Amino acid sequence: MNPLFVHSDSIVRKIWGNADMVLLIFAGSAAEFPLNRAVDWLYFTGRLPSDPLGRLFSTVQYAQQIVFAEYDSALAAIDKITAIHKAVEASRKDRIPDTAHLDVLFMLIDYSIRSAELLGHTLAEAEKMEVFDVFHRVGARMGLEGLPNDYLHWRGMRAVYLQTNLVRSTYTYDLYRQYRRHLGPIRYYLLRQVQSLLVPKRVRQLLSLPRLPLFYAVVWLYRISRWLKFDRLIKALLLPAAYKMEIAGLDKR
Repeated sequence: MNPLFVHSDSIVRKIWGNADMVLLIFAGSAAEFPLNRAVDWLYFTGRLPSDPLGRLFSTVQYAQQIVFAEYDSALAAIDKITAIHKAVEASRKDRIPDTAHLDVLFMLIDYSIRSAELLGHTLAEAEKMEVFDVFHRVGARMGLEGLPNDYLHWRGMRAVYLQTNLVRSTYTYDLYRQYRRHLGPIRYYLLRQVQSLLVPKRVRQLLSLPRLPLFYAVVWLYRISRWLKFDRLIKALLLPAAYKMEIAGLDKR
């Protein structure tokens, strides 16, 4: 029997197998992606501005594929991602900076933890370290330079990255225009509300996200809705119908 890349009772599988948490990771990443100093690389292929929701879904789906794969299959999936990046570099005749890759890994670690805790699942330090370890192994397989040595080192690097590697640019404004166009005004408003509860202070400031404590009550009601089995109805109301198949595929429980 082949070993798993992430053991079966890992907190990482619990987070990434829960569609609600994955959608929150999606929302947090959707906020921080547009602030990345290397976001121009994502514009190079044209996929991000033409279908920002689809591009973000593909990112979280790749992460899920790795988390739930057998060891060798996970390595193959990581190698595929690396090959895609190399092809883009060859086409542009330039190199994607390692900091851009690290930013994405750092987002996946941070928003995995934040999403679980926003929905009421307080994580022990050992569980947070486990989240870090999984994505650290992904980065190591990709051959990234400058990876943090451990979870505490990552926390320090993450704090520095939030201050130095994020910038509001024309890409930021354009991506948020695309979000609004693809989601519609009501869903776009709700996305920004959720992001304001989820993202670090630096991201919230750069994006001028609203800070409405009243929206915490909505999260509390959503937790109850999951217990009452109304969460599928809420997802249907809040998320575009075009992505129903993708949303349904996120839940691995």
